[in-house]
Amino acid sequence: MNIKRFLFYSLIVVWCACNGAVKNKPNSNEAQPINFLSNAKGRVVKELSPHIWYIFQDQKQNYWFASNGEGVYRYDGKIITQFTTTDGLANDTIRQIQEDKLGNIYFSTFGGVSKFDGNTFTTLQPIKSQEWKLEPNDLWFYILGKKNPGVYRYDGKNLYNLEFPKHYLHDEISARVANSFFSPYEVYSIYKDRKGAVWFGTSVFGACRFDGKTVKWMYEEELTTVPAGGTFGIRSIWEDKAGHFWICNTHQRFIFDWDKTAKSDRLQYQKIAGVGNEKVFFGDKFIYYSHILDDANGTIWLTTWSTGIFSYSEGNFTHYPIKDGEQNVNVVSMYKDNFGNLWLGTANNSVYKFNGKDFIKFQF
Repeated sequence: MNIKRFLFYSLIVVWCACNGAVKNKPNSNEAQPINFLSNAKGRVVKELSPHIWYIFQDQKQNYWFASNGEGVYRYDGKIITQFTTTDGLANDTIRQIQEDKLGNIYFSTFGGVSKFDGNTFTTLQPIKSQEWKLEPNDLWFYILGKKNPGVYRYDGKNLYNLEFPKHYLHDEISARVANSFFSPYEVYSIYKDRKGAVWFGTSVFGACRFDGKTVKWMYEEELTTVPAGGTFGIRSIWEDKAGHFWICNTHQRFIFDWDKTAKSDRLQYQKIAGVGNEKVFFGDKFIYYSHILDDANGTIWLTTWSTGIFSYSEGNFTHYPIKDGEQNVNVVSMYKDNFGNLWLGTANNSVYKFNGKDFIKFQF
């Protein structure tokens, strides 16, 4: 395994962390806004920040581009509008964008979760809770960098801060990562599987699955700890059409036994062979990826930090280097829009879009 590559990828974790209408008489049990600004118009700009990490397309086909420190940009096909804390956004560093069925847009930021109803930003006040529920319209959020041992569930009225039940290896692992930059339970990724259960990938403790009744964990050393030392964190969880789970790297995949899991205090599974080899991955036996998804044709796409993108179809890999001139571009995320187009968010090179042959820097 390329040690320098893993060291570089681990360092980005530290870098990224350092660097509706309100009711007149709200119920005291409901989440209350701590920031509110009417008629948040933003400002029209000619281009995006170079630090666009995440992309999202809403029901109205507007594109939203989340930056690492400069707020969020909305592109309606003609005009780019930038919104920041000046407009009521909780923080200018953003890690998630979601939309509810009513068309409200939500941003998970380093300062909390902001709701945008098209006119105003409201920052939701989380309510500490031990009551885990799983409803079809729930939105799930994570907020990195706050040493928070849990996740956030929004049911349309309240934002609940849920603390994870104690991991079965809590004492053993905590002793080894006492000085970890993030809380061991801090969440990197959230994924809903084909059965409707929600998965959470953490910085140190592996992954857990909430099926609506119980939260159960799995822990594999190589999914979390990189060969050079330090923790990669569970950045990506995905279930393919065969029911095999891809988690973090191409070394192996997982088949879960739900009957055995129901009788156990943890997730029960078997490992099967992964995909790829040294020839495919330029000398590495396997790669760690931060995002994985499939397109309309069933092709699987994997993003790496500095080695570009890999697609996997019918047992074969294709490599797509992402370049800015002669320099490799550091890729943060991949997104599939409402039309099936693939986009890349990058650390310092704005956004790229796939044209069917290559990923090209997007020009407005």
